[in-house]
Amino acid sequence: MLLIQYTLIYASVLILVALGGMFSERSGVINIGLEGIMVFGALGGAFVLYALPTGTNPVLIIILTVLVSALVGMISSLLLAVAAINFKADQTLVGTAMNMLATAAATVIVKSYNSAKSSGDNVSAILSYIENRKCFIFRAFGMELNFYMVLTIVLLAVSFVILYKTRFGMHLQACGEHPQAAASVGINVFKMRYSGVLISGFLGGIGGIIYISASNSQWDFIYGVAGAGFLALAVMIFGQWKPLRIAASAMLFGFFRAIADAYMGWDFLVKLVPGEFYKMLPYIISLMVLAFTSKSSKAPKAEGIPYDIGAR
Repeated sequence: MLLIQYTLIYASVLILVALGGMFSERSGVINIGLEGIMVFGALGGAFVLYALPTGTNPVLIIILTVLVSALVGMISSLLLAVAAINFKADQTLVGTAMNMLATAAATVIVKSYNSAKSSGDNVSAILSYIENRKCFIFRAFGMELNFYMVLTIVLLAVSFVILYKTRFGMHLQACGEHPQAAASVGINVFKMRYSGVLISGFLGGIGGIIYISASNSQWDFIYGVAGAGFLALAVMIFGQWKPLRIAASAMLFGFFRAIADAYMGWDFLVKLVPGEFYKMLPYIISLMVLAFTSKSSKAPKAEGIPYDIGAR
């Protein structure tokens, strides 16, 4: 049961962040900065969990945590949007810079915050954080599940509908395939690309708070989100930029990531190979999967190419 619980929560993180990357890249903007967006979103949501006193209405805690994480994620994604869309900067370099900035900034902010508070206030805040996290937990099917899992299913369904069943989704895909053709029929390419990046910030920010509050309780942010954003990129590529395939890929990657946390409960696994191997397993699997599937990947044709109004 523990393995299933871990798999579902890690899959929830990967699904949301990979879906965010999908919307960005479907619009034509490569979002390497998903890791950084996750960190910023996690930071915003964690501050909410710390700030709200114990005894606050659970529904209010859930709503505020998710909304603040999503909002901070969207604000941080504007760094990529402005640089890549308006200034036509190299999208890979901008995303890499965002990842480095996010972890460094989060570490400094958290250390400054903790240093400014007295020891008594800090203990009280930590207790509030621990108690407020419990609002997201419920039991079903004999397991301890998390509200984030339900939210992930809802957002997955919404993403599928938006991408394939709405005019907005069709316009978004057109901008990622041939922006000049899209512009010729009246589609505002700049607007659609901004929308794609902001959606990636929305979903990435929520994915960040899930990772921090549900699957990893660390508050210091020294290791950011430990490469979860890069795993999400692998999930997105393996899932061929399609929501349902992304969900299936996330379950696979989530399973191997869950083994890294659950292996201590199985004596035969502990004796079989050193524990460090299980911690490396999800990253090894991602490299193997991408090595064998990258040639058949069909990315949006115009991703990473700055839109030039005068080009044809």
